[in-house]
Amino acid sequence: MVLLLGGFIWWVVSKAESEFPTGKHIARIAIDGIITQDRYREEVLQKIADDDDAKALIVLINSPGGTVVGSEILYEALRSVAAEKPVVAQMEGVAASGGYITALGADYIVAHGNTVTGSVGVIMEYPDMSGLMDQIGVQMQVLRSSEIKGGVSPFREASSAELAAQEAMIEETYQWFKSLVAERRNLNGNALDNVTTGGVFSGRAALANGLIDSLGGGSAALEYLESVEPTIAELSVEDWDMDPPEPWYSGTLSTLLGINPLVKRFSGSESAQLYSITR
Repeated sequence: MVLLLGGFIWWVVSKAESEFPTGKHIARIAIDGIITQDRYREEVLQKIADDDDAKALIVLINSPGGTVVGSEILYEALRSVAAEKPVVAQMEGVAASGGYITALGADYIVAHGNTVTGSVGVIMEYPDMSGLMDQIGVQMQVLRSSEIKGGVSPFREASSAELAAQEAMIEETYQWFKSLVAERRNLNGNALDNVTTGGVFSGRAALANGLIDSLGGGSAALEYLESVEPTIAELSVEDWDMDPPEPWYSGTLSTLLGINPLVKRFSGSESAQLYSITR
């Protein structure tokens, strides 16, 4: 029984240790869909930064954006990796708003000719159901310390003070985003203003306006890495999984042990946020 338990513990530990690629390689991760805060993703990026076998990082991006905080944390995590090894962003179908912030975390950005790029701006949306509430005779009673406490609400028409407070926060966040573009892409004046209107660009237009470094896909990303360190080109590209691993008690094992297989890890993601830079 002791030997059986010891063997089981060894299996669990060895499975966890073999979770990521080993041996000298180029690490590659994928950022897909809406970006929110993800603790597991942060842990993986820190592992890549600390892993001496991972000689470089390619970041595949296909995202329309996400929350402000989620995008900021992802950007900072990529800059931490870039402090240790070269990082290149390979933009696919779309890299807008938070997706483009992700690309800014890399040392070099490549995109396809038709990659939807940019959307440098901030947006906040909420439903206004006040008219419907009036029709059905329902009112939301609110007790608060000030007129702007709690911000705007879908249950009542926003006051001028509430709107002004939200607009000020949006403008502050927008200026942060704009300054990030200015710093990372070395843009200023009209060149900066022209690409920070909230509009999007094709990959070709993004190159002409200084938002990316070259057109292409995986080969262009590898060419950049080879220009930084020629020996890197000899290494294989290995994917690092950004999805949290299933708990050891899930699937067949959980069935055998009588553990609910629907138990999942939720701690790595944040709840929905009103504030977003999705488009």
